[in-house]
Amino acid sequence: MAFDSLASKLQETLKKLRGKGKLTETDIKGAMREVKLALLEADVNYKVVKDFVKSVSEKSSGAEVLNSLTPGQQVIKIVNDELTSLMGGNESTISYSSSGITVIMLVGLQGAGKTTMCGKLALQLRKKNKKPLLVACDIYRPAAIKQLQVVGKQIDVPVFEMGDKANPVDISKGAVEYARNNGQNVVIIDTAGRLHIDEELMDELKNVKESVSPSEVLLVVDSMTGQDAVNVAESFNSQLDITGVILTKLDGDTRGGAALSIKAITGKPIKFAGIGEKMSDLEVFYPDRMASRILGMGDVLSLIEKAQQNIDQEEAKKLSDRMMSQEFNFEDFLTSMQQMKNLGPLNKILEMIPGANAKELKNLDVEQSEKDLKRIEAIISSMTLKERRSPNLISSNPSRKKRIAAGSGTTIQDINKLLKEFESMKKMMKQMKGMQKGYKKGMFGKLPF
Repeated sequence: MAFDSLASKLQETLKKLRGKGKLTETDIKGAMREVKLALLEADVNYKVVKDFVKSVSEKSSGAEVLNSLTPGQQVIKIVNDELTSLMGGNESTISYSSSGITVIMLVGLQGAGKTTMCGKLALQLRKKNKKPLLVACDIYRPAAIKQLQVVGKQIDVPVFEMGDKANPVDISKGAVEYARNNGQNVVIIDTAGRLHIDEELMDELKNVKESVSPSEVLLVVDSMTGQDAVNVAESFNSQLDITGVILTKLDGDTRGGAALSIKAITGKPIKFAGIGEKMSDLEVFYPDRMASRILGMGDVLSLIEKAQQNIDQEEAKKLSDRMMSQEFNFEDFLTSMQQMKNLGPLNKILEMIPGANAKELKNLDVEQSEKDLKRIEAIISSMTLKERRSPNLISSNPSRKKRIAAGSGTTIQDINKLLKEFESMKKMMKQMKGMQKGYKKGMFGKLPF
């Protein structure tokens, strides 16, 4: 996950404070020293680290904190608030034009992932009932126009292009006119990048910006580059006055330095974060939720939103009712597994659960867990419809087990294990239903509390 190492170290440091009934200034100093080292190792800008540690130390050393009943928890709250503030405080949304057509320019160095990000952003805006148009203004990189067309076709969003001989300013103007005549209300411009920042690149971007007056100039930076990403952001902002940042590869083995430094250094918010390779793998960047994840407090709101977007609510209700009524079978189990897969990789889901320790998540064999789920899916898929609906047909029939094992590439022991676990789950559901009935009847009403 993003911030893997930082999250693990911060959680371990703050865990020591939480366990103490009373804190001293020496405890605070020791903890802040560890926090400082963790942030520096995460490639956070030195000045940002210095200011962060100073602010947390001052707020944590107050008498109202040290003398409170839960000083450790108070310090954790302060760290959480300061991390949230460091990353921007509140989420920053897209600024839409009041004139009808919103123009968004994506800028950045070559290789930052601008073209793919154009598609991801277009897809997200389309889900919000916007009508985006992608614009191919990268006339230098070989096959850049073709790549954008492929991306557009993949997400069913139109692409405007005038070939690689036209001027980017003329292309941008033509795109806005095309959008106006064809009912598109968001124009997303894919601009050219370079391997390094140069005067020619900046002049071209300035000219495009001046010609179409974009509502947003979003800088796409690779979060894996750490402090380099911050330096790039500073340069682009000083010359183009960007309105925000999109961080890519935040799901990679990144130390988090860019996400924790960019807002403080440039004053411009992180608006989106790329969290995977799929077109749907783009999230609005919520500083408060990210701070909670770093400190192991989970991100329940994002998990709920993800479930609402990716899970068929009516189907989920049916599955829940069948579970509690003891009608749940392997066909339902397969449906529920497919619904869960829509939420994304297992480790991403676990990150959002409160109390999920970064160190434990790192040690968790997610790959093996995913393999186990695939094996279960293969076993159930190898059953006949009748067997899925009546698992008892398999339990006492060795020939059925042998056929299912052969069809799924597993063993009879795997089939027996799944049948046993499935029965255990059904018993647990039966107990839960009994407890629910007990509550409804007031079975605890006579207890003296």
